[in-house]
Amino acid sequence: MAKDKIRGNDLLKLGVPHGRTITMVLDIFQKNFKKDKKEKKLALLTEVMQAPEKYSNDAIFGSFVNELLEPQQYRREISLRSEELDYAIYGAENIEKGARSQMEIATKLPVAVGAALMADAHHGYGLPIGGVLATENAVIPYGVGVDIGCRMCMTIYNMPENYIDRHRSNLKQYLMEYTEFGTGNGFSKPMDDPIFDRPEFDEIKVVRYNKDKAYKQIGSSGSGNHFVEFGEVEITDPNNEWGLEIGKYLGILSHSGSRALGANIAKHYTQLAMSLCRLPNQAKHLAWLDLNSEAGQEYWLAMNLAGDYASACHHQIHKKLAKALGEKPVAQIENHHNFAWKERLANGKEVIVHRKGATPAKKGELGIIPGSMVAPGYIVRGKGNAASLNSASHGAGRVMSRSKARETNSKKELRQMLKKHEVNLIGGGLDEAPMAYKDIEKVMQAQKDLVEVVGKFQPKIVRMDNA
Repeated sequence: MAKDKIRGNDLLKLGVPHGRTITMVLDIFQKNFKKDKKEKKLALLTEVMQAPEKYSNDAIFGSFVNELLEPQQYRREISLRSEELDYAIYGAENIEKGARSQMEIATKLPVAVGAALMADAHHGYGLPIGGVLATENAVIPYGVGVDIGCRMCMTIYNMPENYIDRHRSNLKQYLMEYTEFGTGNGFSKPMDDPIFDRPEFDEIKVVRYNKDKAYKQIGSSGSGNHFVEFGEVEITDPNNEWGLEIGKYLGILSHSGSRALGANIAKHYTQLAMSLCRLPNQAKHLAWLDLNSEAGQEYWLAMNLAGDYASACHHQIHKKLAKALGEKPVAQIENHHNFAWKERLANGKEVIVHRKGATPAKKGELGIIPGSMVAPGYIVRGKGNAASLNSASHGAGRVMSRSKARETNSKKELRQMLKKHEVNLIGGGLDEAPMAYKDIEKVMQAQKDLVEVVGKFQPKIVRMDNA
């Protein structure tokens, strides 16, 4: 029963220190005293805390006591494997050394069982962006990333080919009126959403503390490379899933994630994982949570909630724009990255697959791989390639850091490029200039064994956060 459930705060009051020891005690109670009353369990723990030396060889409490008595600075560090796992690399000639090094460190984790590096890969925190890592019964918060459940969403409308050129002024106004961008920003009168009825908003502390902000930010987008665009969709596959004729359509494409909710979940559980899982300094951001532990299960619930929240944000954006257009879409495609999934390897083994900036690409699975504010994006169908852990790139990938892009490129160059491609940009900045990104055509060529192209999206009116 809930009233007999032991929580971390109960243990802190009895002197159990923050970190790994909290999880150890919770696991002990779950495995050995599940049916006992809360008072009995706390009384037993009180005895152990008052005379821990007596329990150093105890079959149940021995490991906890030895961890408790060992000074923090001498607690054992988890060793990495001496050799990395073999893993597939796509577009290796265009992937920086830093991303390769990060992937090699990740594959030395004792919980790692498979990996792959996508063609858009570049340096990140923990896992590189474009890194895919399969682990055994462990989830790595920084392997998921800070923007949990960041995703692409596209709606397609059967409207005249020249609709954008004839209505540019109206479409720009729709983006200004119905979208909101930027760190910390939201709506003064947000739309309600069923997502807020989820029990996680009451049961998980870090989620509960962020509910009000999540409500304010529902339907908004982040900063950086997040966008909402009007563009031209060209369907090229006659056997597409929606029965659309080959030809050109109006499209709306959005890219954003779980806002402050996801960021604060990531921060909280990354710090917790690093306190419970001590790794060498070069691997410290790859600290994991055991999915059999309370902390691991709690993060898993919070992560999935953040992913669903990100989806709800996109759906609100697309509903508002559909209403403004006065049309119903004929198709919608959505996929996410910065997430962890329970999947099975080719040998049938269940694993946790982390895709940090990588698109799921199981056989027949649809996804969207964008280019840049002037380069085309692609609607793709996964081929289910086992070597890539059923994954593909999540975009073109950066070839310049944000700071280098600002230093290297000029506003004049950006204006000239936008004019050449007939793209209107609202907001945005030099850090997101097209020159900061890899050639999307080369990225797609490098992953032709991973996905097949169903259609193409050419941006025409782009809104991003103000630079």
